[in-house]
Amino acid sequence: MSTTTRSSVQDPQKQNAGQLNSVQLNIVTLINMERATQEKSLENAIYMMDNSVGGTGQGTRHLETVCKQGQVINWIIRPIDMEKRLDGTWPPMPKINNIVVLDTEIGDEEDVAEKKILTELKIYGGPDKMRDKFTPVYYYWAGTILSTAKPGVYNYRLVVELEQEGTKEKLYLNSYDHPSLRVLAV
Repeated sequence: MSTTTRSSVQDPQKQNAGQLNSVQLNIVTLINMERATQEKSLENAIYMMDNSVGGTGQGTRHLETVCKQGQVINWIIRPIDMEKRLDGTWPPMPKINNIVVLDTEIGDEEDVAEKKILTELKIYGGPDKMRDKFTPVYYYWAGTILSTAKPGVYNYRLVVELEQEGTKEKLYLNSYDHPSLRVLAV
């Protein structure tokens, strides 16, 4: 009896497409807290990376993340300096306060999009009083790309809340160098 088997050699695009089956994607944003609070801007203070396949702009503030309809995305944010200080204190922490998808269809990238493409799950995490060197502490914001989201590129703006050294006042900054999501159809 003979059986027919498929060749294990596949088109490279099809091999990469299988990696899009991941249930969740992570977008990690590192913030130079000292620079951001001094300049009151995120322009030269954030660096973004993700684990998507085919995205561009890794390590910059112009990250384009490739995702698919129905996919969960975790936006993780942390300061570059995460080490406990000699005096026993921890550095100030950043938090994503909101993610605003922008309306790129009308050409004005500062307007909020009328159609929703994300369902917010929740803001998670937070610095604990009882941190230890083995437990990473950071904030993250989770959302799901709607299954009805039209395929295309969506710019977004991070609204970030920063703790400041020596004060209880929070500093709120927006990222104006728009990272983006490239939504693919399922």
